[in-house]
Amino acid sequence: MARATSRPRPSIPRRTLLTGTAAVALTGAAACSRVPHGNALARLKSQGTVRLGIAGEVPYGYVNDQGEFTGEAPELAKVIFKRLGIGHVQPVATDFSSLIPGLNSQQFDVVSAGMYINKDRCSQVLFADPEYQMLDAFIVRKGNPKNLHTYEDVVRSKARFATGTGYAEIGYATAAGYPEKNIVILQDQVAGLNAVESGRVDVFAGTALTVREAVKKSAKAEATQPFAAVVDGKKKIDGGGFAFRPTDGALRDAFNAEIHRMKQSGELFRILKPFGFTQAEMTKLTAKELCR
Repeated sequence: MARATSRPRPSIPRRTLLTGTAAVALTGAAACSRVPHGNALARLKSQGTVRLGIAGEVPYGYVNDQGEFTGEAPELAKVIFKRLGIGHVQPVATDFSSLIPGLNSQQFDVVSAGMYINKDRCSQVLFADPEYQMLDAFIVRKGNPKNLHTYEDVVRSKARFATGTGYAEIGYATAAGYPEKNIVILQDQVAGLNAVESGRVDVFAGTALTVREAVKKSAKAEATQPFAAVVDGKKKIDGGGFAFRPTDGALRDAFNAEIHRMKQSGELFRILKPFGFTQAEMTKLTAKELCR
């Protein structure tokens, strides 16, 4: 989700902040607790609860209008941790940029936010293999009057470009030559849609999934076809997965084993499909490949 690169900045991807009373309720219960050292899997089984760091971005991990904790990553977590003998998952909401620091300071046990896996993050945490892969897309005005299909198009046309707070797309745009000081930073894809519809910007960049979901009911904007950003001459396909503390290798490995079984059986896609994922976004990429 997001989900960076291109002269990648450490710890930045795409994703947003959960706001409102739901965030207060979720964070209040867990923010002060700390986890003891030891075998994480055995400890979590004994506790019966695993704390999941989420960042309030649809469809990756969020609280819905009914106050329910959901999203592709939390729903996947509920299934896998139950199979590992941990019956309860507890959400801990934070800003996306605070997920890795929060994990390593033991505010929660796992990052469950569809976090993009990249070299910078791999130096700080352990990743499970990705549950999905993702391309980028743009929100543009109906008919795409500036003919924007890639970051290079945005640069050539001198379009007014926007993306979300902490999104990987910031790095992709600057890699293509767009001046970072000219990028309009908005809260999320909903704010991006509003900015395009009102004419304040020409284009908003996000993941193909979040963009196509954002424009579904719009009469003024549309989504471009998904495309791979080009960074240092190479096409970039991102993959998102769960993050674990570097000391929790056994927990990550147990989680990974379940992910692989679910990929083989098709269960993984059945869990992700209701959140807008397609077969094209299922992946055989590994964390090792994405960490290079």
